[in-house]
Amino acid sequence: MISRRNIRVKVMQLLYIIESAKDPECFKNPVQQLENNFKKTGELFVYLIYFLTEVAKYAEQDAHIKANKNITSFEDLNVNTKIAGNQVIWQILELPAIQQAIKNLQPNVLVDKELVKKIYQNMTVSSEYKNYILDPNRDTKQEKAILLFIFNQFILSNEDFESHIEDLFPNWQDDGDLMMLFITEMIQKPNSSNYPVLLSEDKWMFAKDLLMTAIEKKAFTMDLIKPKLNNWDAERIALLDMIIMRLGVCEFLYFETIPTKVTINEYIDIAKEYSTPQSGHFVNGILDSIHKELLAQGKIEKIEFKPRP
Repeated sequence: MISRRNIRVKVMQLLYIIESAKDPECFKNPVQQLENNFKKTGELFVYLIYFLTEVAKYAEQDAHIKANKNITSFEDLNVNTKIAGNQVIWQILELPAIQQAIKNLQPNVLVDKELVKKIYQNMTVSSEYKNYILDPNRDTKQEKAILLFIFNQFILSNEDFESHIEDLFPNWQDDGDLMMLFITEMIQKPNSSNYPVLLSEDKWMFAKDLLMTAIEKKAFTMDLIKPKLNNWDAERIALLDMIIMRLGVCEFLYFETIPTKVTINEYIDIAKEYSTPQSGHFVNGILDSIHKELLAQGKIEKIEFKPRP
């Protein structure tokens, strides 16, 4: 499932795009745009699953090509296609949600077939793959392990694949770590996967509320931030830093189940990763100062969040 950190990042990025745009009229419906951004996360997941299955299934195409050569060797006529029949691959491909997603996305149009071939060929010379095909049995644990090995060692680590996926999905850099988790979960427990529900209803509500609160309360949160800037000119502070601080203040005041410590730590980390090297320290100082002031004024009201049984 998409985490609150992923949500915060996507909301931050959308706000940055909106406020940097020369024509704000392009973003009349920010909630719809946010929903589209989460949809792209789902499409990235589907494409990665599809690409992995294409690498596995290429074994049959390889066998066919070699068997139809004018002059064939013993090896040409005996290509091991065990990986193409990997039970976990077919469990995933037979999931109705995955079938529908592939039908909608049509990843076959996007896939780089030469890259699939190249990755397959690199994979076949590895000792792990050779050990896998030498075993005539199909052990579920082994079936899962080889898929994770292929995905991590031959797909994700391939520079050509990284360029390919970045060209197709600009959100790859932000969603890459999340995708590794999702793909691992799908391979480990395909029939227990939550797909296509990557974003629960309560997290979608959090995402929408955070976005709209940051937009609607912009002037108010800026009035709280500006006095804390000391000798800094608000106009000269990086826009991304200002957005991060505004989001933090919104969580202080309007999201009663999120502890303030969690809010501050999350936005410090986001500032360090997405803004300047000094931003983490800067954001920490401002948010901590605002937090103390609001707390002293009795304006922060938090309730203990108890997960449902």
